[in-house]
Amino acid sequence: MSLAPYAVQMAPGRGRRLHAEEESLTRSPWQRDRDRVVHSSGFRRLQYKTQVFINHEGDFFRTRLTHSLEVAQVARSMARYLRLDEDLTEAVALAHDLGHTPFGHAGEEAVAALMQPWGGFDHNTQALRQVTLLERRYLAFDGLNLTWETLEGLAKHNGPVRNPSARLREVDAQWPLDLGTYASAEAQVAALADDIAYHGHDLDDGVKSGLLSLDDLVDVPLVGEALSEARRLAADLPSGTPHTQQRIRHEMVRRVIHALTTDVLVCSRRRLAELAPQSVEDIRQASEPVVAFSPGMAEANKGIRKFLFAKLYRHWRVNRMTYKAKRVTEELFTILVESPRLLPDSWREPALAGDEAGLRRTVADYVASMTDRYAMEEHRRLTDLSIAG
Repeated sequence: MSLAPYAVQMAPGRGRRLHAEEESLTRSPWQRDRDRVVHSSGFRRLQYKTQVFINHEGDFFRTRLTHSLEVAQVARSMARYLRLDEDLTEAVALAHDLGHTPFGHAGEEAVAALMQPWGGFDHNTQALRQVTLLERRYLAFDGLNLTWETLEGLAKHNGPVRNPSARLREVDAQWPLDLGTYASAEAQVAALADDIAYHGHDLDDGVKSGLLSLDDLVDVPLVGEALSEARRLAADLPSGTPHTQQRIRHEMVRRVIHALTTDVLVCSRRRLAELAPQSVEDIRQASEPVVAFSPGMAEANKGIRKFLFAKLYRHWRVNRMTYKAKRVTEELFTILVESPRLLPDSWREPALAGDEAGLRRTVADYVASMTDRYAMEEHRRLTDLSIAG
């Protein structure tokens, strides 16, 4: 398939700006980026990091890893339809959550509060830090040495960054990422695929967990219509059985994802036709994103998010887990800042080598790198005398 003129092209791509490498004879730069992300330690650790439910609550709930894979699948399909570079789209989709702490947003909120006077913390900037510094797999450089186009996608997939954090300014100083412009259409696709995937699977996991029922979804925008149609199609199946309810749930989620994806593609094709971009630079300099929901679907999407926040993410059982997760994260961070000699060897040396800000940043990096399971074990090792250190 030939790429559209507005897709990111190998020439004149900006490539690997900091450390020059010979191009591969068999893979494009963005295939190599995708492969480096998949083989990274940060990507493997996503297997045991929270999406909504803490990892040990059940093997059948999504984790950050399965979420990233679902985002990549949706994004790649959308990129193909829009004649974009699928490999770059997939690289951004797979890497977008590499900066997440253990325990999902609960862990992030705890670290962000503790780091607020010291440059702050957010998972998007931490993902850039992970791929540019914290991965140590190559002899010649730290990080993964990803292309400028992939780094741009991680920095700006949610749109231009008008007020970058101190940490993002540091990254931008080394890899100038044109923060005031839009990212490529490939990165924009990855961002919308993220919305689509997590709405679909959080509805699925919410019902599967028992925190939501199918009847709770009847009045949710778009979801209620999908549920009604799924129930109509299941009319000939044995009513009320667990297997039938499971099939209805899956059919409902499939229809929600299909409707959201189709709307993005139709709306984006229309925006692209109106803008008539002749290069990726036309995409970057546009006055609005070219990949977007229609106004009606954007409202429905907000309605789904509002429902999930009220009924799932703020469910009392989730609140209890969130409280415990924040407490564990805060205690871990505080103990290690107060007593940095408790850090493992590979983290202790950089923690002790710098000033207070450097110490706290190293501890933040260490805590953010943890899986749910490792964070709980490390907390026990540091606080429970009955457990060997």
